[in-house]
Amino acid sequence: MHLETHIAIPCAGGLTERRGVLRSLVESRSFNAAVVAVIIVNAATLGLETWPAAMAAAGPLLVALDRAALILFTAELGLKLWVYRGRFFSGGWNVFDLAIVAIAWLPSAGPLSVLRAFRILRVLRLMSVVPQMRAVVGALFGALPGMGSIVAVLLLVFYVAAVMTTKLFGAAFPHWFGSIGESMYSLFQIMTLESWSHGIVRPVMEVYPYAWAFFVPFVIVTSFAVLNLFIALIVNSMQTAHAQDQESMEAAAELAHDEREALMEELKALRKDVRSLQEAIASGEAGRGRQVS
Repeated sequence: MHLETHIAIPCAGGLTERRGVLRSLVESRSFNAAVVAVIIVNAATLGLETWPAAMAAAGPLLVALDRAALILFTAELGLKLWVYRGRFFSGGWNVFDLAIVAIAWLPSAGPLSVLRAFRILRVLRLMSVVPQMRAVVGALFGALPGMGSIVAVLLLVFYVAAVMTTKLFGAAFPHWFGSIGESMYSLFQIMTLESWSHGIVRPVMEVYPYAWAFFVPFVIVTSFAVLNLFIALIVNSMQTAHAQDQESMEAAAELAHDEREALMEELKALRKDVRSLQEAIASGEAGRGRQVS
């Protein structure tokens, strides 16, 4: 029993050491650069698979490269799972990568052949690997609460405008404004500025000459004002995220400076103690020398 315990301790220490080495490898820039390269190559092969000429010339090679990329992605995630263990699932981007790779392993034959189209989702892993893309996605998610408020206001404007257009223009143009649903769809087309003038507004103005008094303010409010609100919200969220990153970096730098200062004070105290000890030893040796003489 004692022998087994004595043997297990070095094994556990070696396992922890190997995990530390692999963690350094996984978190290194070269490892991330290699993952980015594999993602880009895999994206190119998936795109070439949609080109009949490329499949005719090098179809087996493209399929083999795709399979090799999937195996490398799986090995990478397995390595991260072994290194981080339970903490792997505490990171949202790790779960995202795991879901993307798991989808790629689903059978794509027979009735599930449509799942082959989802292989391109592996390209989205660039967002989890490239820090700048992670920052942009994080800013977008940070802006979602504010976006919800803007969408609610926009829906309210759409509902009021749909009721008005149904009452005003529904009798003459039932295919555009015959009901609230049709009016909201037509108003959405007008908001996107897709053939809004020649396609909808000008024909309506031939029957109702003053219809522009409704549609022009609607376009200004929905297309320009609301769009600028979305842009301002996203920009503000990105600036907030950048400021938080700067504060974190400054806090880390300040902490490192304080640790260096504390270390220097400890070194000075240690030097002083060593000097005092040397003086005590020297005085003791001098005293013994006088006694001998």
